[in-house]
Amino acid sequence: MTDFRQPLPPELLYKACNPDEFAFSTTDELAEVGIAIGQERALDALRFGLGIAQPGFNIFALGPTGGGKTAAVKEIVAREAETRPVPDDWCYVHNFAEPSKPVALRLPAGRGREFARDMDQLIEELSSAIPAAFEGEEYRARAEEIEEEAKERERRAIEELRAEAGQQHVALIETPTGFAFAPLDDKGEVYSPERFHQLPEQKQQAIQENLGRLHQQLQKLLRQFHSWRRESKQKLKDLNQEIAGFAVAHGMDELAARYAGIEDVVRHLDRVRQELIDHAEEFFPKAEGGMAALLGQAQRPNPLLRYRVNLLVDHSECRTAPIVFENLPTHANLIGRVEYQALLGALVTDFTMIKPGALHRANGGYLILDARKLLLQPFAWEGLKRTLQAGEIRIEPLERTLSLVSTSTLEPAPIPLDVKVILTGDRLLYYLLCLYDPEFRELFKVSADFEETLDRDADGHALYARFIASLARRNGLKPLDRDAVIRVLEQASRQVEDAEKLSTHLRSLDDLLKEADYWATQRGRGTILREDVQTAIDRHIHRSSRLKERIQEAIRRGTIFIDTDGAVVGQVNGLSVISLNDFAFGQPSRITATTRLGSGKIIDIERETELGGALHSKGVMILSAFLAARYARTQPLSLAASLVFEQSYGPVDGDSASLAELCALLSSLAELPIRQSFAVTGSVNQHGRVQPIGGVNEKIEGFFDVCNSIGLTGRQGVIIPAANVQHLMLRHDVVEAAAQGRFHIHAVDRVDQALELLMDYPAGERDASGRFPEDSINGRVERRLADWAELQKALSRADAEEAEQDHE
Repeated sequence: MTDFRQPLPPELLYKACNPDEFAFSTTDELAEVGIAIGQERALDALRFGLGIAQPGFNIFALGPTGGGKTAAVKEIVAREAETRPVPDDWCYVHNFAEPSKPVALRLPAGRGREFARDMDQLIEELSSAIPAAFEGEEYRARAEEIEEEAKERERRAIEELRAEAGQQHVALIETPTGFAFAPLDDKGEVYSPERFHQLPEQKQQAIQENLGRLHQQLQKLLRQFHSWRRESKQKLKDLNQEIAGFAVAHGMDELAARYAGIEDVVRHLDRVRQELIDHAEEFFPKAEGGMAALLGQAQRPNPLLRYRVNLLVDHSECRTAPIVFENLPTHANLIGRVEYQALLGALVTDFTMIKPGALHRANGGYLILDARKLLLQPFAWEGLKRTLQAGEIRIEPLERTLSLVSTSTLEPAPIPLDVKVILTGDRLLYYLLCLYDPEFRELFKVSADFEETLDRDADGHALYARFIASLARRNGLKPLDRDAVIRVLEQASRQVEDAEKLSTHLRSLDDLLKEADYWATQRGRGTILREDVQTAIDRHIHRSSRLKERIQEAIRRGTIFIDTDGAVVGQVNGLSVISLNDFAFGQPSRITATTRLGSGKIIDIERETELGGALHSKGVMILSAFLAARYARTQPLSLAASLVFEQSYGPVDGDSASLAELCALLSSLAELPIRQSFAVTGSVNQHGRVQPIGGVNEKIEGFFDVCNSIGLTGRQGVIIPAANVQHLMLRHDVVEAAAQGRFHIHAVDRVDQALELLMDYPAGERDASGRFPEDSINGRVERRLADWAELQKALSRADAEEAEQDHE
């Protein structure tokens, strides 16, 4: 570690790449590399989760948004899918026994489409073959024979009854409404009512008895007619089935032979054969006409639909196990749905309106889902969990599950589920699910945690260069020359805020390459140069820096008070970072402290006004503990102090200003001015050790920009924690100013080092007696606090004496 009094040398402010490590001219000379570089841990987890076949070992890939985890998952899954067979097709067909419960059929991959096409072709052929068979001469002759035989049988029976009645002098008369008996005289003429009533009563009675017996015989015969007619209809039905059987036999036999090895299909074809024979009349053309016929057809579903096949999942074009990425994971898009059609104000449906979900398409393969999108869709998460737990896909309308409607609907047979689900999301979402959903860990046992950085060494440089080349090729971009690759690589180190690491954030790198390609195109180049990469970086900053420029303008015009020269007691320049989307910049803030006699309380004005966050409040409490431990171990801390961020009108959080706040407090106590040409960042612990903070590059550059706009004097600089030196990747103008001695960056390990730099006064160390030298910062603070403690004791004694006198 260098002397804290000396500014950091330029080589520590920016770690540049050694061009000799890159033995290529352009990225066209570099080989391809996978998207997931430096992700060995995550890739091992993915391979394990994809390989294990036990239930519950689904995968959650966690990492920062835009880090490339989804692309990496797709890449690994694609390789794994090549080793697995293509899964079976699935179809839904009509259930002839229970029409509301369609039957699911499994067929080998590619056979589902064939089966659906064969059934459509069969129905089309039978639509002409069956009517043709029933219009043939043979059918007509046999049907007429059955009808004539039935008519002749009835005629003979009537004639026999008429002959019997004639023997008894009774005539059988056929009327428009049926049959009637009438008595005959000796001449064979029917008695008129007047003549009949003139007959002797005994003869009338005899005739009535004969008519009654004959009427009973007629009634018996007419009842027998119904039985004969049923027999005739059955003969005609048997004939129809025989003819229909002949008509469908050829096509059905061919299908049965073609799908002989698939038992479920063969059983379904047997049922179809029987239904075709039993309902052959459905293939006859309808003779209805007019509006009534049209309305009737609109209300009646097409009876031939029930012989069709609803091909739910078709893998005829697949060569590997399916990989499905569902971008809109709603409940219906995951589980499937039953659609409806509006007909004359009514909703109707059938098995052909069953639509597959992502789980159907991914069955036998892999389903990739964005966890955040999944959780944002109502009931989708619960539906997915229920399906995974049951091991089968059951299509059930959500409105029925929630009891929102009571209309009847289809209940398709469930389909067995064999799928590996991979969720992608950020770490917070993963740990929240682990904490609040007890079923989550039972279903997603494998976590693939993606790294955000890659080690920056010779091997890392070579791998990253290939990574850049691969991205450029995949996006159809121009090749990058060596210097452009070096600039991209250095920017990746800057992005991750670590000179020893490289960012693996895919989206940021991808965007940078595309923007650099644009600027190279604008300049008419065929290769992306370092200048194009730098332009892309600069223009991106320019597009996002409106607020930064307004703040710096306000400082330059004196609206926001920031001093960059002179010295003031109890006042220091702190540094903070403002993040706006993917752009962050540093902003100096004036921090002031006041001290006075009191009871040891330090007032954090930010906290008192509810503008300070928990971390900032913690930092202030640490300052109080530090002061008491260092300066008031044997006496009360007779101090009242207040700290505030001047001109701060929004929330303040984080402990990175605690070093600056402590320096302001000690300046007020020691009555020694702080050099306003310095800005300070860093947190401290209770022992005065300076701890690292985030955003160190932006903080330094933020104060540099303010000083540069006001005018660099050669005295300005920034004090940072020594532990943050390894994170420095500063802009070239800052590094150049530091190299020329116009701007200084000092690294400190302890509070005393920062105090000496800020106050240009010795901090002082304890002597053998345990006291600080009087002519030092710590000595002046110690003496001030001791004086206040004595004064506090004197005031307490005076108050006690006054109270005693009042009591007397």
